[in-house]
Amino acid sequence: MTFGFAPSSAASTSTSADLSAASANPLARMLEPGEWAAAGIPLLRNPREVVSGLHSRHRPGPDTAIVAVLDPDERLRASASFTRRSAPADGWMFRNALLAQLRRVIPHDLRRRTPVRTAVLLYCREGDARWTEEDGAWMWGLRDACTLHGLRCGAYITLTRDGWQVLGEGRGGRRPSSDSSPEPFGTSEAALPLPRTGGAASEILRRAAAR
Repeated sequence: MTFGFAPSSAASTSTSADLSAASANPLARMLEPGEWAAAGIPLLRNPREVVSGLHSRHRPGPDTAIVAVLDPDERLRASASFTRRSAPADGWMFRNALLAQLRRVIPHDLRRRTPVRTAVLLYCREGDARWTEEDGAWMWGLRDACTLHGLRCGAYITLTRDGWQVLGEGRGGRRPSSDSSPEPFGTSEAALPLPRTGGAASEILRRAAAR
């Protein structure tokens, strides 16, 4: 299911000082590619498999964000998609939206001393694969949402007409792209389909269905 971009409970629990700081300087709430690469973000063993599986499951269009939680073996545990509201890019607002979706689909891991599960973000947008300030705001939002939900911060992936790109790593591919026709699987809240033989997308869905 695609959820709307609505105010999350995280916003209501923020302190007045946090709200004041958030409104003061949106540009401070974004990460440059160099900062992202230096943050020790864990590498995906098979990013093409993850991207293909999420693309098939959620059928993203422009301005669609997909947040997914993977276990240590990179099996998909939960995911949700939502459409970005037309507004200036702001990492604080993106953080709230991502946190709201994570709370919908999976319990937090705040009781663990060390995060076990990893959240990754796939964002479908217009333009080419080069980093933008909007990407930087999504990076900031993903990192902060993971901290508040007890997850490891994982890869940030863009999906454009040129294909997909794992920002900060230099890995990518031409398919799927934002123009690709996904396989006719169910929506994000529907039961996963029976696995089909062959293909990276089939493998990630098979492993998720088997959990």
